[in-house]
Amino acid sequence: MSASKTSDPASSGATTVLKAAASCGVDVCFANPGTTEMPFVGALDTPVGVRAVLGLFEGVCTGAADGYGRMRGKPALTLLHLGPGLANGLANLHNARRARTPIVNVVGDHASWHLRYDAPLTSDIQSLARPMSGWYRAVSSPEHLWADTVDSIAAASAAPGQVATLVVPVDFQQGSAPVQARRGAEPAALRTVDAARVAEAHRALRSGRKAVILLGDRALSERGQVAAGHIAAATGARLYSETFPARTERGGGLPDIDRLPYFPEAAIAALADAVVLLAGAIAPVAYFGYEGLPSELAPASALLTLAEPGDPADEALERLANALGAPRGATGVARSEQAFDSGSLTPQTVGRVLANALPHGAIVSVEGGTCGYPFVTASAAAARHTILTNTGGAIGQGLPVALGAAIACPDRRVFALQSDGSAQYTIQSLWTMARERLPVVMLITSNRRYGILQTELTRAGIEPGPQAKRLTVLDDPPLDWIALARGYGVPAWQAATGAELQRLLGDALKHTDGPALIEMRLN
Repeated sequence: MSASKTSDPASSGATTVLKAAASCGVDVCFANPGTTEMPFVGALDTPVGVRAVLGLFEGVCTGAADGYGRMRGKPALTLLHLGPGLANGLANLHNARRARTPIVNVVGDHASWHLRYDAPLTSDIQSLARPMSGWYRAVSSPEHLWADTVDSIAAASAAPGQVATLVVPVDFQQGSAPVQARRGAEPAALRTVDAARVAEAHRALRSGRKAVILLGDRALSERGQVAAGHIAAATGARLYSETFPARTERGGGLPDIDRLPYFPEAAIAALADAVVLLAGAIAPVAYFGYEGLPSELAPASALLTLAEPGDPADEALERLANALGAPRGATGVARSEQAFDSGSLTPQTVGRVLANALPHGAIVSVEGGTCGYPFVTASAAAARHTILTNTGGAIGQGLPVALGAAIACPDRRVFALQSDGSAQYTIQSLWTMARERLPVVMLITSNRRYGILQTELTRAGIEPGPQAKRLTVLDDPPLDWIALARGYGVPAWQAATGAELQRLLGDALKHTDGPALIEMRLN
């Protein structure tokens, strides 16, 4: 069914979609529109209550929606152009799927009557969207726009959260469409604690067997970590977080909960001969398969589920602590300044200097192992903050996630601790941060190489020759981070010592009307 054309954006189908989204509490749209989204561009000028944020690349939009959703617990919209635009955003939608972040992609399509001509930009949008989308729908009639939009937001918001994709032909956007009386999405059914699982976990922890509690999702909230700390103090259980949690609270007196090691040998050793209690986490597996090593980091017979992702794992941990009669004394790490080497920068120095500098309530988007791991180690003694990590391993997440977090939480300072190679994937984030005047402090680990590739070559027993070496280094020519940042309108400085980094971080924190970048030159 073709829609009747309207020249009034206030009564268009695109406006109906935006009003339906706003009625469900959606208030931001990260957009990279094209020809088939022009009615949406016009509709965003009408008073619908949705803020439009332009990204120069679709991966910036999807990554920003991920960061926003992790911090707000509700979906943002992305506005993407046909199948190729969606495809450009898929890598960060992969990360969002792994993080269980609520996101609604609105993808424009050709006019319904034009699709049969197979124009150059026609593609199989459904096949592109399905692998990353837990919910998918193509609007079949203008009369369905309101209900389909509400359904997409309800699907994205249902625990534990997922990516939803709604495809809207341009003629449906442009034509008139009714605004329905059905205002917003029905509240999702609340999940509850499973008393039988709590009882089973209680028996396991009282059995005298070595125990590990693997924390994810809501177990990594303040409430969950405090309860886990009490359980560990009462039973001797070892606490780990997922290796790459979507969101974890850290510092400010919380327990020092280490991340499960990345490489399988160390992770297997950490979990060996233990009952592994899953609290908001899934069964741990190796990131990659290595000959001679199991893919499952703990045998299935050792796993016990207290709470699944999306369950109230924090409440389940509290009930378990109560059942154990765990004492309620402090189990966390006190805030303290950490000594660091003022000379040449090392990853450990970077971690300590940043941990010392974090203000209360900071948000840190971490992407990159060189300085990421040392920072997380040091951050236990920092002021209370939130860490967001790369859940799916598709690089190019760190900068846009920081962007989205800054829009979600304008009253909190946001930092991006980012490696130089992965930052190049979505460097366009700098322009959007500058345009939106977001005071994000970016710390670029500049070691001019792909460190993880060099590590994996060593693990594979490969002695790299000249071509292999060239595939792992970024020094010919070296990336000029100062020029790149300034080209996007972002002030930038360079630090080569611990003393310089400490001083520049202090200066950057005074910069409140936009982003700032510090290139950290590691030897």
